[in-house]
Amino acid sequence: MKHLEFDGRYAEAILRGKKRATVRLGRKPNLKEGDEVLIHSGGYALGKAVIERVESKTVGELTDEDAFLDGFSTREELVKALREHYRYVSNGSPAHVVVFRLTERFEKPVMSSDYAYEGNNPIEIAEIALRHLDLSEGDRKLIELFLRAGSLRKAAYRLGGLNKRYLIRDALRRAYEELKRRGLMEPKL
Repeated sequence: MKHLEFDGRYAEAILRGKKRATVRLGRKPNLKEGDEVLIHSGGYALGKAVIERVESKTVGELTDEDAFLDGFSTREELVKALREHYRYVSNGSPAHVVVFRLTERFEKPVMSSDYAYEGNNPIEIAEIALRHLDLSEGDRKLIELFLRAGSLRKAAYRLGGLNKRYLIRDALRRAYEELKRRGLMEPKL
């Protein structure tokens, strides 16, 4: 299952249905209409959602409707929030509007770490992968950076910003899948 992650300040708006979209800058998210995703906010999995659509445009083409779906009153509020989350934002920056519908709300929010990597600890995955796998040079560097930094967030900032987290997550997922394939790790969930 795919994941859609949000800052903790958006949890209530998501659960109340006020926030039904997210605008992501940079590369297009690996999401399409009909995908089921886990919604995370503030370190917790809040529930499941289905992707209704993904629309690519530029920041300059964002509308008040996009802002409203994302929980903001105006396009200007949305762009201001984007500037808080991303280092460089211009009218020409690629923007992707991901509209979703919450389909299941968890009775109690579940720690996100219990869902990632089928319940396995990412630090443990990284350590075992470095010892036992012949990783690509790129994955090895990303996993080593993650271990040195001590967290995904800190490692992403060292790469240039939070929007770089996917690079580290992807390397960890590839390592975890290979460890699982070789019988060196098993799902805990």
